[in-house]
Amino acid sequence: MAAREQEALFLGDIRKTYHTPSFDVPVLKGVNFSVWKGEFIGIMGSSGSGKSTLLNILGLLDKPTSGVYRLDGTSVETLSDFELTRIRNVKIGFVFQSFNLFPHLSVRENIEVPMVYAGASKSLRRKVSAEMAEKVRLAHRLDHRPTQLSGGECQRVAVARALVNNPTFILADEPTGNLDEKTGNEIMTLFHDLHKAGTTIVMVTHNPQYEPEYDRVIYLRNGRKWRIVDNVNHTEEEFDTRETQ
Repeated sequence: MAAREQEALFLGDIRKTYHTPSFDVPVLKGVNFSVWKGEFIGIMGSSGSGKSTLLNILGLLDKPTSGVYRLDGTSVETLSDFELTRIRNVKIGFVFQSFNLFPHLSVRENIEVPMVYAGASKSLRRKVSAEMAEKVRLAHRLDHRPTQLSGGECQRVAVARALVNNPTFILADEPTGNLDEKTGNEIMTLFHDLHKAGTTIVMVTHNPQYEPEYDRVIYLRNGRKWRIVDNVNHTEEEFDTRETQ
């Protein structure tokens, strides 16, 4: 199979500058990398490295100032807001640090939310939500509400919700950040199970202890790709992130 057919994401010279009346603030300064289908990728960087801005661009929540972002073979940077919303719902499964569950909905209903937006029938929503709950070991909690669950269980609901539309990739933003170490490790085990089953995962985190957990780790510094650690091929590569005139 051709390499292009295996591509989940491609970022080519992605730049993002925020404009103010007084001056411009360049945040991303030419980020380049690809993610292949089935990879488990970690994105790390200190505060101010551009990590959050990159997360928003990956999640189609913000547009780059320039550059190419290709998602599942489609260049998305010129699409309309309506088209971006549709692609975001179908091709990206989001998992957030704060879970972002609806407290008035049951576990089943929370899992079904992306399918509601996608226009799926009630019978299909019921079937898929039950399957996803089983996958994250919460089949016995379908009728509970988030307030009746532990933090780890809430994050499992969020993972199940991210999977229901069979997305191109899961975008996880500090998914263990609000959890204790034991529960965080359990959630990482869940992500590894999904990865082994073929799910493509991009996880943004500041926690260096997780570096060995990923196929590759992409480090950002000063708005640029600084370092790549490849745990599959056991290689490391560093890039110059100094400002140039």
